[in-house]
Amino acid sequence: MKLKARISIFEGIRKCNMALSLINSIASWFLKKRIHQIELFLKFPNEVQNELLLSLIHKAKNTEVGKNYDFSSITSYEEFCVRVPILTYEEFEPLIQRARMGESNVFWPEPIKWFAKSSGTTNAKSKFIPVSTDALENCHYKAGKDMLCLYLNNNENSQLFTGKSLRLGGSKQLYEEHNTYFGDLSAILIDNLPFWAEFSSTPSHKVSLMSEWNQKMKAIVEETQKVDVTSLVGVPSWMLVMLNQMLENTHSNNLLEIWPNAEVYFHGGVSFEPYRDQYNRLFPSDRFKYYETYNASEGFFAIQDRNFANDMLLMLDYGIFYEFIDMDTYGNENQKVVTINDVVLDKNYAIVITTNSGLWRYQLGDTVRFTSLDPYRIKITGRTKHFINVFGEELMIENTDKAIALACESFGVRVLEYTVAPVFMKDKEKGAHEWLIEFVETPQNIEEFALYLDRKLQEINSDYEAKRHNNMTLNPLKLNIAKKSLFHDWLNDKGKLGGQNKIPRLLNDRSVLESLLKKNI
Repeated sequence: MKLKARISIFEGIRKCNMALSLINSIASWFLKKRIHQIELFLKFPNEVQNELLLSLIHKAKNTEVGKNYDFSSITSYEEFCVRVPILTYEEFEPLIQRARMGESNVFWPEPIKWFAKSSGTTNAKSKFIPVSTDALENCHYKAGKDMLCLYLNNNENSQLFTGKSLRLGGSKQLYEEHNTYFGDLSAILIDNLPFWAEFSSTPSHKVSLMSEWNQKMKAIVEETQKVDVTSLVGVPSWMLVMLNQMLENTHSNNLLEIWPNAEVYFHGGVSFEPYRDQYNRLFPSDRFKYYETYNASEGFFAIQDRNFANDMLLMLDYGIFYEFIDMDTYGNENQKVVTINDVVLDKNYAIVITTNSGLWRYQLGDTVRFTSLDPYRIKITGRTKHFINVFGEELMIENTDKAIALACESFGVRVLEYTVAPVFMKDKEKGAHEWLIEFVETPQNIEEFALYLDRKLQEINSDYEAKRHNNMTLNPLKLNIAKKSLFHDWLNDKGKLGGQNKIPRLLNDRSVLESLLKKNI
């Protein structure tokens, strides 16, 4: 190659790097301007929340819900909580169904066009959460920018915008019904992103919204392996499957060989702890960081605001008003409900939200505890009901009770006790659920019983069905038969015989199952 040609190439590379550096500086400066607004709610949290509540009430005063509870005359939180009851999804669902049929002004003054579909409800396979235009802009997208803002504020030398963000979202398509749309929340967010957002992220919208997971994973690996990825965003279980495929496809030892400029992974949706060691092997660098986020179909709630922290900052200006039920009183006739002004450290609370999508005093189903009151920081502690959500499957006790009842009916057997725990992913091995069942009558073919039970769980719970699809994240369930009186003897050993002591049905760890399995030998 001639000298002039070489100089021309090097000059082009230099100019390109300068341009990327300039873009990084401008984007970082723009995002960090938000810090001053965040400092406002850090300094005046109660005032910001009270003002937000009154603005939501005022905006919805002419809706059907607003007229039913006479929002026009409400001037304080005290009046609001006396007049408006706390509701579950099942209690709110009839209003949501009307909105899904195209009816306007039911619980929010703006027409609701989008509904995020997720599972985990008591009586239905899926629930449909309203997502208003206001919530898209001032909650979900605002949170996405704040996630970057807080990270950049803590990492002055970040080069995040010299490369792209690998975003792994849901796989479900969007469906139209009565001029409204429903689908996975991530699909709704991707579908509504401004055109310029695609330039800073990978894979393309076309690949991100593919519905078939096997094809999607292959397409993502193919499209992103030569991209300069500087950050990653997604649920740990799904992301881990894709990243292992990336290593396999590229014959690499770790992901920094593929993406040497990768510096942070923003994760949420399920607990990260079971996956931490595996990610540390994938990104073997002390400089690589992990930032936790707390978002759901109902809204975006909290973001890790410090490097290497294990809690998250509660975001108070996203159009969401928070209340908290003391779990010591949860479900009682006189359960204690408080605002952020009255929460205390290290107590378990169930979250109640009022949102800019028209959810009024809605029980989210999650539980948290506060690790700091100045500012308000939280850790997710679980759910208000028994559940397993290690892989994003949101498997509830209602799901397992129903599935096992159907299986017993089909096979003509009875179950005395059971418990379920996760089998965590290890290296390239997929996760699973491990069951321990004490039968009154044991099925003649235990393998067929297990397959039937697994199939019924998929029919009942769409999130479990998605994780089981083609064994993408979850392998078929593993079934152990408990010897006679195992559960009774286990409780007896612990001095917990009696009506108030029950076998934990579903847990996110293996402590109870391992203890029982040792006794089952």
